[in-house]
Amino acid sequence: MGFEMDLHMGRCLDAAEIRHLLEEARARTVRLLSSVSEADQRLQHDPLMSPILWDLGHIAHFEEVWLIDNLGGSLNGSEGLRGMYDPVENPRNTRAELPLPGVEECLEQMSGVREAVLERLAILDLTSEDPLLDQGFVFRMVLQHEYQHNETILQTLQLKSGDPYHPGESVSHPVPPEDDPFVDGAMVRFPGGTVEIGTDDRSTAYDNERPRHSVELAPFLMDRIAVTEAAYAIFMSEGGYDTRELWSDEGWAWRNESGIRHPKDWHAGEDGWEIRVMDRVHTPDNRRPVCHVCYYEADAYATFARKRLPTEFEWEAAATWDPATGTKRSHPWGEEPPTQEFANVDILTFGPAPAGSYTRDVSPIGCYGMIGDVWEWTSSGFQAYPGYETFPYAEYSEVFFGDDYKVLRGGAWATRGAAIRGTFRNWDYPIRRQIFSGFRCVRDL
Repeated sequence: MGFEMDLHMGRCLDAAEIRHLLEEARARTVRLLSSVSEADQRLQHDPLMSPILWDLGHIAHFEEVWLIDNLGGSLNGSEGLRGMYDPVENPRNTRAELPLPGVEECLEQMSGVREAVLERLAILDLTSEDPLLDQGFVFRMVLQHEYQHNETILQTLQLKSGDPYHPGESVSHPVPPEDDPFVDGAMVRFPGGTVEIGTDDRSTAYDNERPRHSVELAPFLMDRIAVTEAAYAIFMSEGGYDTRELWSDEGWAWRNESGIRHPKDWHAGEDGWEIRVMDRVHTPDNRRPVCHVCYYEADAYATFARKRLPTEFEWEAAATWDPATGTKRSHPWGEEPPTQEFANVDILTFGPAPAGSYTRDVSPIGCYGMIGDVWEWTSSGFQAYPGYETFPYAEYSEVFFGDDYKVLRGGAWATRGAAIRGTFRNWDYPIRRQIFSGFRCVRDL
């Protein structure tokens, strides 16, 4: 828990701490792939995802560019990636055609970059005026980049062809209490008013989370828990996918073109639906959040339930704003960083947990599980906040701003704890289902 706390505290990190954090991140990456063959790491399991070997090489190249090339005054506002690991020049559906190295060569490349980084770190003046070094930002950015690729790799492994991914040793989530707050569809009230959104943190947060600013919200009701598998199964059984009135025009067009009639990785068994998460199969649960649904599916369900999807400001307010004190928290429970003590994050449970399993993962107004388990779709397009400034490169946020993307909040079980916070903004196309995505609903008052 200590290393994650250090990553979140917004202070300068010393060289020993940076080294420890880098080593821990790499150990987790290697651990995730210990049971995956070279053939499966080279294969493109889905056009939406890179071969895992590309992800590994990209992790190393990003570290090289930012911890070696760009330190010392060469920052120019560009991501600066080159060759086959440049994601702009090499879209995901083309990466299997690249001359990717083998696993051993790739690991040697990663080790070589790391050795050079640590040599540089040993002589680096961490108190210099280089803006990348301010509060250790560039090291936190590189760490979060590797954490985020852990989640991307897990998306690929969930899509894996042939024999499912076998994670090996996992961590069990706590057993949830059996009490009323976890009833499907139960809602809690947010009183509305002026709330603060975003952050001014420059040590860990990305540019799209800044600056902190005020917005005015009308009162609303928010689902106490994310929509569950069992609730979604009812939507399906009552003709949700076949009722035109529940779908937006864009959603209905997607439904017709895709032919999809159930969440990804749901399969019809002899006794009903079976849901696969990696190498485990279970039946729809009345507490476990539904996962692998796209925005259009979430929106149709919300209409079915006579509710709607929250805006990202409503989501953040419900997760972090305390109406009683008029103050904002970093996370639903307070300032302590996300660890498995607080929420279902950090990968090793290898799947969503039943609502209420993490009793401390509750927001000031009483919403459970707003960090971890599943990313939650919001109705908001991905736009810059008022006063936004790009830093340190436009390719992370700026080039994606627009209504083509929908914002997701809260992280998932596959998200490293040090890569999620109450202000973090994820985004994707509304048709995407490979992400570990679910949702909760709101109702106007």
